[in-house]
Amino acid sequence: MAVTLGIGTIKGAWIARSEDREHWTLTGPHLKGWEVTTFGRAPNADYLASTGSTWYGAAIHRSEDLESWSQYPDPPKHADDRKLARIWTLATNNDTIYGGVAEAGLFTSDDGGANWEGVDGLNQHESQPHWQPGLGGLAAHRILFSRSDPSRIWCAISAVGVFRSDDGGSTWHSRNDGVTKVAPSEDRGDIGFCVHCITNDPKDPNRLWRQDHSGVYRTTDGGDSWERIENGLPAAFGFPITRHHHSGRLFVVPLESDEYRMPVGGRLEVYVSDDDGESWKTSSDGLPVDTYAGPLRDAMDCDQLDAGGVYMGTTAGAVHWTRDGGEQWHTLPHTFPRISSITVLDAN
Repeated sequence: MAVTLGIGTIKGAWIARSEDREHWTLTGPHLKGWEVTTFGRAPNADYLASTGSTWYGAAIHRSEDLESWSQYPDPPKHADDRKLARIWTLATNNDTIYGGVAEAGLFTSDDGGANWEGVDGLNQHESQPHWQPGLGGLAAHRILFSRSDPSRIWCAISAVGVFRSDDGGSTWHSRNDGVTKVAPSEDRGDIGFCVHCITNDPKDPNRLWRQDHSGVYRTTDGGDSWERIENGLPAAFGFPITRHHHSGRLFVVPLESDEYRMPVGGRLEVYVSDDDGESWKTSSDGLPVDTYAGPLRDAMDCDQLDAGGVYMGTTAGAVHWTRDGGEQWHTLPHTFPRISSITVLDAN
C-alpha cells in the first residue's frame, strides 16, 4: 500500500513517500521560502501546489514529478479591488479545478490551473458585503461535490458559513440552519457561522459533517438542517474533521476552547466515531503527552485505502500517522516548520 504525502509548511513543502506506510523517505524543502497552503491534482494528473507570500502574494505551481516545479503566471484574481491573500483549497471535479481563496471567493480553471474565472454567483453573492473574517481571515477553504448530482456543490467560508449550489455554481444559498453563530450580524441571519472544516460521504453526499468554531455538527439532508454531535468529546472546539470512506470512521481533534486553542490537558488526542457522530471515543495510542500543539484546519487527511491511513501535522512541526484507522499512531522523526496542510497525493 504505497502512499505519497504533501506536507505544506510556512517555509516550503516536503514530500513523504512510503511503500508500506511504515518506512518513509522524505524530499524537500520544495518551493523553499514560500508558505505552502495546499496541494491538488489537475485533471491530467499534474501535481499542483498553492503558495503565499507577504511580498509576492498567492501563486499556483505545477509539477509532473514532485521534484521540479514551475509557477503559473496568472493566479485567480478578483474582478474588484479585493486582494488575493491565500489560495486555501484546490479541488478537481471531472475536468474542472475549483480554487477557494482569501479574501473569500471561488474560482474555476478548465486548463489545468493556468487560467481562472470567478464563480460570480458566489463571489458576488448579495450577502457578500456583510461577510466578516475569522481569526484566520475571510477564507473560502473547502469545496465538496456530489457524485450522484453533478450540479450540487458545497463551499465552506469562514467566518460566513456553508453555501450550497444546486445548479452547478450559478446560484448559491446559505445552508447553516441549526448551527450556532459566532459572528452575529444585525443585518443578516443567514451568515456569521465560522465553519472550520467539512467532509461528506461520497456514497451519500447529502450526509455531511462539520467542525465549527461553535461545535461539531451533522446533516443528512445536504445542509438544509444541522444537529450537534458532541457526545463523548472533551471539548467542542477544533479545526479539522475528516472521514475514512471505507470504514465510515470520523476523526476530530478537540482543543481547549477558542480562547486557548491547545490540546485538552496538554495531551494531543484524536477522537473517532464509528456511528456517524452519535458518540465519540479517544483513539490516541502513540500520540505525545505533555504537548500543546495541534493541527490546523487543513492539516489532516485520509488515504482511503482499505486499511485506514490517517495523517496529521501540527503547529509544532510534527507529523503523526496511523495505518490502522487510529488504533496506533506513529510520528515521523523530523521537525518541520509550522504545518499548514497535509494532503494525500497518491495512495494505491
